[in-house]
Parts: sequence; C-alpha cells; structure tokens
Amino acid sequence: MKDKTTRLYPLDRIRNIGIIAHIDAGKTTTTERILFYTGKTYKLGNIDEGTTITDWMAQEKERGITIVSAAVTTFWKAKSGPYKDTDTRINIIDTPGHVDFTAEVERSLRVLDGGVTVLDAEEGVQSQSETVWRQADKYKVPRICFINKMDKLGADYFATLKSIRDKLNAPAVPYNLPIGTENDFKGVVDLLSQKAYVWETGVDGTGKEFKEVDIPHDMKADVEKYRNELIEKIAETDDTLIEKYLGGETIEIDELKKALRGAVIKYKIVPVMAGSSLRNKGVQPLLDAIVEYLPSPKDIEKVEGENPKTKEKETRKLVTEEPYCGLAFKIQVDPHVGKLTFVRVYSGTLKSGSSVTNTTKSKKERIGRILLMHANTREEIQEAYAGEIIAIVGLKSTATGDTLCDDQHPLILESITFPDPVISLAIEPETKSDQEKLGYALGRLAEEDPTFKIKGDPETGQTIISGMGELHLEIIVDRMKREFSVNAQVGRPQVAYRETIKKEANGEGKYIRQSGGRGQYGHCFLKVEPKPRGEGYEFVSTIKGGAIPSEFIPSIEKGVIEKLDQGILAGYPLVDMKVTVYDGSFHEVDSSDIAFKIAGSMAVEDAAKNAQLTLLEPIMKCEVTVPEDFMGDVIGDLSSKRAQVHGTDHHGNSVIVNALVPLAEMSGYVTTLRSMTQGRGSVYLEPSHYEEVPTNIADKIISKVKGEKSES
Repeated sequence: MKDKTTRLYPLDRIRNIGIIAHIDAGKTTTTERILFYTGKTYKLGNIDEGTTITDWMAQEKERGITIVSAAVTTFWKAKSGPYKDTDTRINIIDTPGHVDFTAEVERSLRVLDGGVTVLDAEEGVQSQSETVWRQADKYKVPRICFINKMDKLGADYFATLKSIRDKLNAPAVPYNLPIGTENDFKGVVDLLSQKAYVWETGVDGTGKEFKEVDIPHDMKADVEKYRNELIEKIAETDDTLIEKYLGGETIEIDELKKALRGAVIKYKIVPVMAGSSLRNKGVQPLLDAIVEYLPSPKDIEKVEGENPKTKEKETRKLVTEEPYCGLAFKIQVDPHVGKLTFVRVYSGTLKSGSSVTNTTKSKKERIGRILLMHANTREEIQEAYAGEIIAIVGLKSTATGDTLCDDQHPLILESITFPDPVISLAIEPETKSDQEKLGYALGRLAEEDPTFKIKGDPETGQTIISGMGELHLEIIVDRMKREFSVNAQVGRPQVAYRETIKKEANGEGKYIRQSGGRGQYGHCFLKVEPKPRGEGYEFVSTIKGGAIPSEFIPSIEKGVIEKLDQGILAGYPLVDMKVTVYDGSFHEVDSSDIAFKIAGSMAVEDAAKNAQLTLLEPIMKCEVTVPEDFMGDVIGDLSSKRAQVHGTDHHGNSVIVNALVPLAEMSGYVTTLRSMTQGRGSVYLEPSHYEEVPTNIADKIISKVKGEKSES
C-alpha cells in the first residue's frame, strides 16, 4: 500500500488552511502544537529555543519571528461529525505576522480555502490583525478565530470577542467558552455538545491528553446564554432550521453542525474558540473545528479565469476529471534542489515528467520533480491531484502569480497583486570579484519576493534595492551573505518617494535624425492629466485618421513608461496620471519603432514639466504602545515629526497612540522610543498611502538629489 501522504485523498477530506495573525499572537506556536498533536512531530517545537518546524531559516530562529510562509502537510481524525475517525489531510501554511513580509500573507491567502486567525487574548485585535483580515476578505477566505494566550495576565475572552465584532466587523459567535482565565485557565466548554474539557496544569511535551468534566457550576448561566445565541445564529442561516427554532422544536447537533459548516463557508458566521497554544490547551478542539467547518476544495466547487484565446471568462471545476490547472503562488531558492515553485493544483492531475503551458507567459514548461513540502524537508511524489499544494522542481520561466495549464485547455487565473516598496537603499559589492555574485544573488531573491525590487542608477552606477521596510531589507542583505556568500556595502535606508503632476498639460516630442542612409523620424503630441491618489498610470490613444500608424502607438507607450520610471523632477517614478496621445506625424520611409519610442519619451517629459510636478512621500500608519506616564512625551515627539495624531486607546496600563506619520521622519525611531520610555515602548508601522511633500522639504530633497548626481 502507498504511504498515506502520496495516496489520492477524496476532495472532501482535504483542508488547505492558513494560520494568520498579528506579530507575536502565537501563529507559529499554534502550528507547532497542531503538528505535535497530529503526530507529525514527536517533540514540541519552541520559538525561544529555535526548534520550530515552520520557522526553519537561520534568521527566523535568531529573531523568533516568521519571515517566509512555510507549507506543511499533516493528518487528523476528528472526534465527532461526518469525519469522525477518518483521516483528513490538512495542508497548513504558517504565515508571517510582521507587516514587512505582507507579500507572504497575500500570496498564501490567494490559494487557501480557509484560515485560522490567531488573536492575543490580552491585546485583542491589533493592527496587523486588521490588515490580514482585510486580505482574507479580498479573497473571500472563510475563517475561524482562535483566541490564544488565555493564560496570559490580562487575558479577556469577551473583550477580544467584542473587538473582533467592532474592529473587524465580523459575524463572530463564540463556539466554545474558556474555563478560567490567566493562571486559572484550565480548559473549554463546547457550546453545541455542552461538554467541558480540561487539560492538566503543567502539561509539557509529554502530556497531550485532556479529559471530559462537568461544566463548572458558575458557568452554567453563561453556557446556556451563549449556546442559545449560537443556535439562533446558525438557525438564521438555514430555512429548515429557522422554522424548527421558531416552532420551539429541538434541533439535533448533527443538523446544527451541518448548517454551521455551510454558514462558515459562506462567511455568515465566524466561530470563536479559546485556548493557550504554549500551554497545550485548546488545540485539539481547534483541529476538530478545522475539519468540521472550514471548506474542502469540494465546497469551493469551481475557479474562474480567462481563456487567453477567446478572452472569455471560463470556469474550471475543482475535480481530478477536469483538465489540469494550477497557480504558482511562491518561488523559493533551495540550496539543495535549486528553484522550487509552489503551486496550488485547482483541477486535474499533474505528473512528473509531463509538460504544461504557462498561459500567463505563453511558454511551455516541463515538470521535473513534484514534492510535498514539510517546511524545509520534502517528500517526492509522482503525481499531484486537484486540491493539493505542492512544489515543483524544474520550471524555468514561471514566476509568482503565473497560471500553469494543460496544453489543450488554456486558462489564466486571477493573479496576485502586491503593494509597492516604500524604502530603498544603495548596495555595492565589497570587491570587484563580488559584482557578478551580487547580481546573481539579488536576481534570485527578487524572483522569490515580489515586493523586493532592484534598479540600477545609470548616473551613479549604484544598485538600488527597495522593500517594504528596514527589517525587510536587513533580512535580504543578511540572506545574501549567508546563502550566496556575497559581502556588500549598504547605504542608509532611503525613502521611496514618488513624483506626480497637479494639473493638465500638453507636450510635443519630435525625433529626427539623418545620417547618410535611412533616417529616423518620430513625432507625437501628448496630453497628461492627474489621477486620484493611488490610481496609478493609464495610457490612451485618441489618434484618428492615421496621423500616426497604429503599429507605432505601443512604441510611444514604451517610451512614456521608461521616462515615467526614470522620473523627471528628482529621479523618482511618476505615478497617478493619465497620458493621452492625440496627434503626431510620420514619415513613410524613416519612421520606426525606436524613433517613436524616443518621441514618446520626449513628449511626456515636455508635458510633465508644464503640469506642476510635485513630490509624494509614503505616509505610515503608526501605533505606539507606551505606559501612560510617557504618553505626553511620545505625542510631543510624534508632532515634531510632522505626525497627525488621531487619538489614543487605553489598554490595561498602556496607552496606544494612533497617528499617521511620514516615513522619512521615522528613521531610527525604535531607538528613540526606547530611550524615551526606559525601554518599555513599542511601535508598529504599516504603509498607509502617499501624500504630497511640503514645498520647503521637497525643495531640499530635489536639490540634494541633483547635488549627488552632479558630484558623481
């Protein structure tokens, strides 16, 4: 008989789930406990000791944070319901909580069917909790909430439940209630079955059993109240049950569970559960709920995409009988096997050695080896089926967000969108011999991470790397040293400014060259118009009557894009503008693609210079958590940094100061905050939007950039 990990599992017994949360809410510890209780590991992983399975990178072990999402496959037999005592295959992706690594969360949620949102019982809903919740909303991912750290000082299940409802606007309903809190947290009461379970205090790696006990007397009123609320909410989502409920009939538990499953999948109910992963309490009921209520690929039914030939929308059922279709959602460079491409198989069957089409790039790809990933260890399989998450070795052209399809049945699935970088730094090799190695290392890391960008500055000869924050770039530089043995010198982090225009203007570009033989001729008129902030770039042609032949229009756009990327005012990319080519002329013999590309570049520069160019800077959403005594000092300091302070929230003995602040003012802020608060303050920063830079500051930035360029 085949090993159970390589056997084809029925679709209804597969769960593709992600563990998502704010940093330090306990995602990785929860994942470790899941792996322990499902028998995947036999020793409890500990973040502080660097022994976790999913945080396998050296930097993750050293810093105690998750940097890359890790995929693991495990199996669980539910204790009740339709899946009782049968193995369900659970593919888990443990995602980072730090906002600098938001791309890992984004791409994971794109391919998952369900999610577990982990919340800190004392902190409640935090900033990154809101961010990942919005990301899950975007991809319509059904969720369960797990209120973790119930043993922590200040833990409050019902306050956290209220913050889920208020801050996340989620249809959250308690599914179980905690028995005790803080040091007295012992277990949970399952509201549907009205059974209480306790875990022995002081369970370490050896005790993984729990026992059923009577519901504590002082909890009976709460259990009845919240059980009635849960039953009412479930009944409201099902026509048959609402009739029974209103008629006063008893509804069987199996009926309630079936209806609750449907309600969770449709995002009408988010079950809320309690536990303490570090103390090994509440994890087994969470596993049961994952199997019972989160969707299988069968529940998702179909995926929609566009046929690249007909441009029509098409759907593909998520079954093995359909033609093969999958989405590449992550690239990882493995030192042993080379480039790994993580793929969610949506339909059909994929065999190693077969060939598929990358429909996004219109290129053939050959499938080398197919691997099942268990964090950084792997197991080779010969075939992958609909509903599975796998890694493929041997793909050459495939990047994050590309669709892989059966040659005869092309389809392009919705890709994955990522935010733009907000911070940059210059990097150069320490020795000339490191130059080639540096280029190779940066290329491989950029292939892995869609939010990491590389750009050469032709005027200074420097390489500029950009990312989502200082920590993001710090990790990139560290990985270059460790994984690629490249030593590099890095400059100070620089803010990723943007340029834009404030009014409408016209411009002309005329490129004429005569040099003996055939000449060059390109001529166009463009109009530029500002667009609302964040709406990006748009190119339109309104050429009528053949003033410019249609085959040259793409060349004009190419020239426009290149010039906008280079910047005009201070070398930063131009954004949020519409460019319209409306007139021009051509020469029967001398006109060419290159001539019109140069003309497009000249015309957009001419127009932009007349359109009141201005600088934009990234504004960060900032939350500073400090003891109350330091609140005045912190607010005063933030105000001196051009911050807009939006208010404060009190949380226990701490105050959270909410503000919007320019990223340019926040360099070294962590150190400043620590010295200001005797080491007791913490800050959370998240990119919010771009705003115009005040004129006096913009002038300084522009003259500094021009000064640096003239020196070089």
